[in-house]
Amino acid sequence: MPEQVCNLVRNVTKQVINLLRLEAKVKSQKSKLFKEILNMIMFVIVILLALWVGVITFYFWRLKRDYSFLVQGTNKKTLETVLGNILREQKIAKDDIARLAIRCARIESSELTHIQKVGLLRFNPFKDTGGDQSFILALADARSSGVVITGLHSRSGIRWFVKKVKEGKGIDVELSDEERKALMAMAN
Repeated sequence: MPEQVCNLVRNVTKQVINLLRLEAKVKSQKSKLFKEILNMIMFVIVILLALWVGVITFYFWRLKRDYSFLVQGTNKKTLETVLGNILREQKIAKDDIARLAIRCARIESSELTHIQKVGLLRFNPFKDTGGDQSFILALADARSSGVVITGLHSRSGIRWFVKKVKEGKGIDVELSDEERKALMAMAN
């Protein structure tokens, strides 16, 4: 019996040793798998960090380029000075634009009184004379106000008539059919 117990103890000891070896082997494999997973995670983190550094480098480069463009030609290379100059120049430009807008409005209102429309009509008022040697010249502003100059050619000479026109109608004297035709030619 002591021999059987010894064998049993020997077998149990062998089994325990085998279990310990197996457990060590499993732990070793687990630790290898754990190490591989950890290595992969670290690799992915390094790649992401490298990409992040690349993106930040790109944006920093663009910022530096824009800043260099902004401060080029200035003595002081501070952003505050450059932005102050830009704001001053912008205010001057706004003031200039406001002055130009006022001046433009003044010019536009005064141009309404300048001669803008011209109508010329040649005609023959008398049947016994040959050719269209008589004429009507209509000169008017934007509101169709101005003068109508009529030159009637006859055998004895040329007679001149001038009539004032306001908004396309005669003021003192009514306009003749030919004068109205000249005003219509002026409108086109």
